[in-house]
Amino acid sequence: MKKRVFFYVQHLLGIGHIVRASRIAEAMQATGLDVTMVTGGKPVDGFPGPSLKHIALPPVIASTSGFSGLADIDGVSVDEAFLTQRRDRLLSAFRDCEPDVVVIEAFPFGRRQMRFELLPLLDAIKAAPRRPLLFSSVRDILQENRKAGRDAETVQLLEDHFDGVLVHGDPQFVRLEETFPLAERIAEKVHYTGLVAPEPPEPAKDRFDVIVSAGGGAVGAALIDAAIQAQALLQDPRSWCLITGPNLPQEDFDRLSRQTPAHVTLVRFRRDFPNLLMNASLSISQAGYNTVGDLLRAHCAAVLVPFASGGETEQTVRAEKLSALGFAEVVPEDGLNGDRLAAAIRNADRMTRRPSVAIAADGARQTAALIRDMLSSRG
Repeated sequence: MKKRVFFYVQHLLGIGHIVRASRIAEAMQATGLDVTMVTGGKPVDGFPGPSLKHIALPPVIASTSGFSGLADIDGVSVDEAFLTQRRDRLLSAFRDCEPDVVVIEAFPFGRRQMRFELLPLLDAIKAAPRRPLLFSSVRDILQENRKAGRDAETVQLLEDHFDGVLVHGDPQFVRLEETFPLAERIAEKVHYTGLVAPEPPEPAKDRFDVIVSAGGGAVGAALIDAAIQAQALLQDPRSWCLITGPNLPQEDFDRLSRQTPAHVTLVRFRRDFPNLLMNASLSISQAGYNTVGDLLRAHCAAVLVPFASGGETEQTVRAEKLSALGFAEVVPEDGLNGDRLAAAIRNADRMTRRPSVAIAADGARQTAALIRDMLSSRG
């Protein structure tokens, strides 16, 4: 009988979390594990993939860009009855699956909004007749905790419940202790897997020289606006493709459509985004985890505009590290405009140096191997 994996992921604003989790789940399934993905965010076309078992909880999204509350898919704040229904469906799915391994993405380092269902899940795991192994799955750079006691609370949950922490990054590039001050207390639980990035893809059939992408798109309108202005200022003759992201509000997409010149392509989403990058000479994007993984595969020049609204720090840390390696030009989100972006594009077009550190990018495969090894040693 195949060993069963129960993989929980909740994306609230962008699509990076579900993309990374889906890639890991597919790698685990490819090694012979039976994977069930449980998602709780707005549906994203293509994720999780059709080969995976998928349980979709009633979706919630961030009610503000600062992640201070939860709303339903229509943006209406959720009530206690809604949350109770979600919790009960999650616990029922866990009992039905009877997993050998549970993987929870982000928590307890993040996703505090989901404690209403995740703390009961931890209790159910502990009380199971044959307790499954439990792992936290986190990206390489964590959001800084700005409230006293949060890091200590995270450590306590890890000590009480979790068998390991899967850090999807390369310690040569960034170590957990750089963004989590109490990392030493959980050092024996930490496993670095390398960056989760797709295998080097085939180049797309259609070609664009400059790819501008705004991640999930919920907060990407300013980046697309600045790109349209920069393209006009530079009078750039290259072919441009602007990808707004699926979550960009319709009124913003309609406005940008009117502003985009006829020789520039504007689309909401391209599932073959990594394939498009293989043909590009320049990428302009935020500095999200998955986007950077795609860029490392493509080897094109990069301008990064890290998302920093609501006190977010993760993308800024990643962008600054890549800039220090000579991999990218960085334009702060605060004060972004066409002039500043155009200057960064000129600098990026002159870049010839590549990072001196080879960043391990086979994290999905390494994660799957680690899970299998720990299951084998358990018996």
